[in-house]
Amino acid sequence: MADRLMLLDTASLYFRAFYGVPDSLKREDGTPVNAVRGLLDIIAKLVTDFEPTQLVACWDDDWRPAWRVELIPSYKAHRVEREVDGGPDVEVVPPGLVAQVPLIREVLSLLGIAVVGAPEHEADDVIGTLATGASVPVDVVTGDRDLFQLVDDDADVRVVYTARGMSKLEVLTERVVVEKYGVLPQQYADFAALRGDTSDGLPGVAGVGEKTAAGLLQAFVDLDGIREAAATGAAGMSAGVRAKLTAAAAYLDVAPRVVEVVRDLDLGEFDPVLRPVDASHRDRLEHLAVDWNLGGSVTRVLAALG
Repeated sequence: MADRLMLLDTASLYFRAFYGVPDSLKREDGTPVNAVRGLLDIIAKLVTDFEPTQLVACWDDDWRPAWRVELIPSYKAHRVEREVDGGPDVEVVPPGLVAQVPLIREVLSLLGIAVVGAPEHEADDVIGTLATGASVPVDVVTGDRDLFQLVDDDADVRVVYTARGMSKLEVLTERVVVEKYGVLPQQYADFAALRGDTSDGLPGVAGVGEKTAAGLLQAFVDLDGIREAAATGAAGMSAGVRAKLTAAAAYLDVAPRVVEVVRDLDLGEFDPVLRPVDASHRDRLEHLAVDWNLGGSVTRVLAALG
C-alpha cells in the first residue's frame, strides 16, 4: 500500500458528529456520547475508504488566536462565550459536547492516532504546516472551505470536504476548485478575503460577492494585482468596484494574514503512522465501550485500523 497522510480537522468532525448523531445516545449517568460514537464511525469510514497509512488528528490549541483578532476584531467574535485574560477565549460549545471532548482525546490516544496542536494557532495552521511539509500524498478532511487553499495537484494534496455529509463526501482537486469557484486553489485565500465569511466574522469587501471576486482574480491574478489596478485605474475594473476596494483598504491590508493558513509551525516530534491497536490499549477501549455505551463504534474503528 502506497503511503498516504490523512489530516483531520478534528473539531470540525466532532461538531458534525455531535449534531448528526442523536443526543439520545447517552452513558448510564446521562452524559451524551453521540459525538464520540459519531467521530469513531467517521474515522472508521475514512480509513476504510481512503486507506491512509498515516493519520493526524489536528487540534485547535487556540481556536481564536489573539494575533488574528488584533488584525480583525470581528474574527469569530460571534462564537465567544466569554473572554479570558491571558489565554484563548471560551467558545460557545453545547455542554453535551464539552463533556465528551476529554473522552475523544483519550480514545484517539488509545487508538494510536497522533493529536497535534500548536500554541496560539488553530487546527487549520497545523494542517497547513503538515500538508505543506509532507513528502507523501495528503488528504485533508474538513468542513471548512478556507482549507481549499491547500489543494495542490503537483504535491498531491486533496481536500475531502464533509459539508454535505459523510455519505456525500467531495474530493477536491485543483479542477474541482476551479469548477466550483472560478479560481485556482492558490487564489482561494484572496478570494475568501474579498468575499468575506460570516461564519468566521470576516466582513469581506462590501458589495463584492463570489462572482465579482472570482472575476477580479481571473483578471488581475491576486489581491496585490487587484489593489494595484484599483489604485491606477487600470482597464477592466469598473469605477464602482474600484470605489468599493478603495473603501475597504484598511481591511484588505490585514485580511490576507488572517485568512491564509500558517505553513511553517514547529510542531515537534510525533508518530503519525497507523498501526493495529496493541492488546493493552484494545482492552482499555473495550472497557470504555461498555462503560460509556459506545456501542459498535469501537469495534468498527478497531477493525478499520486492522
